[in-house]
Amino acid sequence: MFPRLCLTLALALAATPAAAWGPAGHRITAQIAQDNVSGQTRAQIEQIIGGETLPEAATWPDEQRSNPATFWQETASPWHFVTLRPGQAAEDLDHPEEGDGASALERFSAILRDPSASREDKATALRFVVHIVGDLHMPLHVGRPGDRGGNDVRVLWFDEPQNLHWVWDEGMILQQQLSFSEYSERLTRRITPDDVIAWWDVRPEVWMDESAALRERLYPATNEETGLGTRESPVRLSWQYAYDWTPSVEQRLQQAGIRLAAYLDWAFAKP
Repeated sequence: MFPRLCLTLALALAATPAAAWGPAGHRITAQIAQDNVSGQTRAQIEQIIGGETLPEAATWPDEQRSNPATFWQETASPWHFVTLRPGQAAEDLDHPEEGDGASALERFSAILRDPSASREDKATALRFVVHIVGDLHMPLHVGRPGDRGGNDVRVLWFDEPQNLHWVWDEGMILQQQLSFSEYSERLTRRITPDDVIAWWDVRPEVWMDESAALRERLYPATNEETGLGTRESPVRLSWQYAYDWTPSVEQRLQQAGIRLAAYLDWAFAKP
């Protein structure tokens, strides 16, 4: 069903700038999930990908975006995000013909649940599911039309030329100067039993609606209001923006990890 790909080569390639959360964010989410899945789910994951951990699997779809094959450059490219208009509910999402993150998640979940699917196809599906669940919790990967999820909004991040998407992908996470394992351990300690109960939800529509609601608040004053946000006149973001929004970044990582555990438990549940 999917082309054979060289994982060793892929791991040597850098993720593209548009990758949701960046490698650290995806690994944090996957580590939280790995610590919260059931024993049965853990065993089935090991049957599929052997000794590969979920944090290792989580970055694979982004690493493959550097693969020149048409499948990765064209076919799979739209599977990392969805587009929701302001005020549009995720249950009313219009999937484009080429697919999007939500339709890809449904497709790969069906492969995981198909007892006749090959181990190779299930391994590809599992890596995509782990990745996409993280993507859908990143507010700018549930993007509004017109600015490519904030990639077109130019900013100065502590005087470094960047874009708003990168600030959420990596900027606020890297600012903590923690390894993904250190960061996931910190965030796990802060997740209460009440949080796990409240967040244990396998409905992608819920995750996307949350991301879209958050997205509508996180934009700084941009070109439409002030003439800022362009390459010539970027928005300056620094300590205040980080102070205001890092707690939201961390909560979305925590929620993505718990939801991924719930989703994998559901996907591997016996019929």
